[in-house]
Amino acid sequence: MSDNTFFTVEERQELPVLYGRLLAMSSHDMVSCDYRQLKQHLKRWLSERHPSRNVFGIHSIIHNLRTAIIVAEEIGLTHSTTLAILLHDLVRQNICSLKTVEDTYGKDVIKIVDGLLKIDELYAKNPIVESENFRNLLLSFSQDVRVVFIMIADRVNLMRQIRDTENQEARAQVANEAAYLYAPLAHKLGLYKLKSELEDLSLKYTQHNVYYDIKEKLNATKAARDSYIANFIKPIEEKLNENHLRFHIKGRTKSIHSIWQKMQKQKCPFSGVYDLFAIRIILDTPLEREKQECWQVYSLVTDMYKPNPKRLRDWLSMPKSNGYESLHITVMGPEGKWVEIQIRTQRMDEIAERGVAAHWRYKGVKAEQNSDELLANIRQQLETAASDSMEVMDQFKLELYEDDLFVFSPKGDLYKLPKGSTVLDFAFSVHSKLGCRCVGGKVNGKNVTIRQQLQSGDQVEILTSTSQTPKRDWLKIVATSKARTKIRQSLKELEARQTQFAKETIERKFKNRKMEFDEATMMRLIKKMGYKVVTDFYQDIADEHLDVNDVLDSYLELQKKETEQTECARSAENYNIRPSDGQTARDDVVVIDTNLKGVDFTLAKCCSPIYGDDVFGFVTVSGGIKIHRNDCPNAATMKSRFGYRIVKARWAGKSLGKQYPIQIRVVGHDDIGIITNITSVINKETSAVLRNINISSNDGLFSGILTVMIDDTTRLEILLKKIQSVKGVKQVNRN
Repeated sequence: MSDNTFFTVEERQELPVLYGRLLAMSSHDMVSCDYRQLKQHLKRWLSERHPSRNVFGIHSIIHNLRTAIIVAEEIGLTHSTTLAILLHDLVRQNICSLKTVEDTYGKDVIKIVDGLLKIDELYAKNPIVESENFRNLLLSFSQDVRVVFIMIADRVNLMRQIRDTENQEARAQVANEAAYLYAPLAHKLGLYKLKSELEDLSLKYTQHNVYYDIKEKLNATKAARDSYIANFIKPIEEKLNENHLRFHIKGRTKSIHSIWQKMQKQKCPFSGVYDLFAIRIILDTPLEREKQECWQVYSLVTDMYKPNPKRLRDWLSMPKSNGYESLHITVMGPEGKWVEIQIRTQRMDEIAERGVAAHWRYKGVKAEQNSDELLANIRQQLETAASDSMEVMDQFKLELYEDDLFVFSPKGDLYKLPKGSTVLDFAFSVHSKLGCRCVGGKVNGKNVTIRQQLQSGDQVEILTSTSQTPKRDWLKIVATSKARTKIRQSLKELEARQTQFAKETIERKFKNRKMEFDEATMMRLIKKMGYKVVTDFYQDIADEHLDVNDVLDSYLELQKKETEQTECARSAENYNIRPSDGQTARDDVVVIDTNLKGVDFTLAKCCSPIYGDDVFGFVTVSGGIKIHRNDCPNAATMKSRFGYRIVKARWAGKSLGKQYPIQIRVVGHDDIGIITNITSVINKETSAVLRNINISSNDGLFSGILTVMIDDTTRLEILLKKIQSVKGVKQVNRN
């Protein structure tokens, strides 16, 4: 390629060298027309535009060529991948279109270019890179795994070039991203050499003194360490040969970053790192003899060197969940130094080397769900593939996060949501109050409704209104359990407030008309009006679907009808007795909340508790306490919605002659005289007083509600048994 005024002297000298190296590596699978077209496009870029430089002043063409060489030399991807690296900047700066790239270089190249452009857009949003969500979003954007390989190579390239930069702040940011984001990705894809380089360079740029201190100590001990390893291995080799084992031995020194991590984790100095280097004994043995020979080597080694039993790691008997198998021991070598030895077979070593996430959990990095098997397959295919052809790379689409999407807030914060989530889901994921007041949103600057489904990479701004409240149909809009739970909770609280408001409205109307409010009569009216759930009735009052004055008129009509039904008929039909005065409950003794006596309370009319019932207290809006039975029909609702208003209560005593009103429901055959027999049983009981009977008859059966004044639960049980014994009575129970 020709020189250009936009290059420095050094760059003009480096450009043809880099280009020549790339062509040489790609010549076996890159057709001649690709050479010519690529060269023409790059020349056009140089002539029409000023190619950009990054924050470190590195020329974009030089940078891309270096990245392409790393991808080709150290990862093994050429042709489509290297073309995409050199072309994506041309598309981004409108030198050529995606259609032109596709027509000239094919669909394989355009897929990679498209992925790189999406990554550029992602970074343009200025997200917080040091987050797990960003890593997931990055992978979900990179549907073609070659994009991830390019990103790793690009970061390695950048880290190699910024050693002497004056922009220390930018270098620190790049180095932190390399350690947090790109090194784990490289590890995951089996690029162990690049992973170690990224980690070491990151440590070098972010903690300069730490890096060089460890490096100097390693250099100072290198000759002695190599000599020590040779002396340590020699007797082992002799012993294994004597036992006719086929093997080879590798020695390795920990990377600087790994040593530093170990020092941090164990809080020890450099001299305290036991496994500064490790020996790997790899056996060539048939599958059926693997464990036997590994343990044989263990026995031979520990006969020569004393083992540390606390450092034994047996992944032969119980392999790791990712398939990793090996036997790790630490022995005391000459001069009192600890040496780690890894014993494995050739098969195990290949799995350990090829398994993309083999050491993932061991190194303390969490594996991405469902990724191990897929990425191990990618690594194996890469090692066996002769080129990065379309047929091979079709297997490498990352589908790790197909059920998740990742969106940005206006400030660049990243949120993970399930696929199918809407603007309303996002609002609730940020904050419950924001969700409750959401009226819409802006997605990538465009106004949308709360129903708008989101896509990965969307930037979402929530629009709110103080008058907005959750609606029941919102439950059909949201996809997240958090949003659904918060909506239901808000609806319950809203309904509770509206129900309380409706009750207070009715009670106020009663007072205005100087009417006595009887809850039992109101319950019968609500049932007669067709409501199965009491709260639905009050909700209709709150929503103004029912007029309060009409309800009061119906109440008066029902009350009048009930009081007029006093005739003692032959049968149960239309049988009614006028209420008789009973004793009032004024001087019961109830202990509230374990130890409080003398607290004002009233007995709830909805369940009519009497002495002996298991009860609890409920703090009303007015501040008083109502006593309810534990099996009150409303108990479950009160405890689930207003648990904070529930107080413990128990009977502590009862004044002499004290009686309580209860309702008894009786069902039986409508025989002549049956009502007289029932009332006669009640009247004979000195501890019971009949106040009211309301009976209805249908098809030869009667159903009645008897209001009785009774002393306590013991007397009540006796009375129920006696009524049950009356001929013709089929069922009797407390209402």
